Amino acid sequence: MDIRTDLALERMGENTKSGKGIHCDVRGSAFRITDIKVDSDADGERIGKPKGRYLTLETNALSRFSDTYQAMTEELSNELSAFLPDDGCVLIAGLGNSAITPDALGPRTAGKVLATRHLRKELIGGEADFLRSLRAVSVLQSGVLGQTGMETAEIISAVCEKTRPAAVIAIDALACAELSRLGTTIQMCDSGICPGSGVDNKRMELSENTLGVPVIAVGVPTVVDLHTVAKSITGQDIPEDSPNMMVTPRDIDRLIDHAAGMISCGINMALHKELTFADAQSL
Repeated sequence: MDIRTDLALERMGENTKSGKGIHCDVRGSAFRITDIKVDSDADGERIGKPKGRYLTLETNALSRFSDTYQAMTEELSNELSAFLPDDGCVLIAGLGNSAITPDALGPRTAGKVLATRHLRKELIGGEADFLRSLRAVSVLQSGVLGQTGMETAEIISAVCEKTRPAAVIAIDALACAELSRLGTTIQMCDSGICPGSGVDNKRMELSENTLGVPVIAVGVPTVVDLHTVAKSITGQDIPEDSPNMMVTPRDIDRLIDHAAGMISCGINMALHKELTFADAQSL
């Protein structure tokens, strides 16, 4: 039985050393950051991931009450900045279902991101000069197929065709294999994302290949597959025909709220260099 996880770090398993076609480096201060680079799709087959760069940011808790909350947010912002083009509009896409808490990370985060694409035309005088200096950002909460009747990729592709952003940041809830990573880990990558893949509900891919612009995926694990947990505890495969379910922490409401707050704050700081941590946190 293959483990079910969206995290490149877990796909690598215990061996996180660099090898042919896959390079791994560990660094960071507020976070423990594992930086994995996959040279080609063929190399990525070993870990079930396409070509790209995958950052895993690990901590004990993504809590706004942590003594290192500001340091974590600033480090997140700095790492995200490295994925972004220097200029041009950026589309923020909050993926997932706001009515289902473990799947609400995308919509909750997108709702806290500052949308500025319209400001240059709408504002005159006063604070308008400062607001016009902010980077153009548009925000979309796409919903899910069952709510809209449209694939998320179809909606985002249509928006990209009309607005022509320089890049897309897609935020989504992920699945992991280790219980300790639930609500405590952030993954960023430039290879795009297939919404729902971690819960065996794979939808159309969002990537530079499908949208024509760079796609940076940001996510936090909010669920874990019961079979995967059982295998990690017992070391044995679970029969495929045995009952299975997705498990989420009982304090998932708090975890989603804190994770969405940190990620949105980091995104705002990465996109608008004029904003301080205090400015971004107050939005």
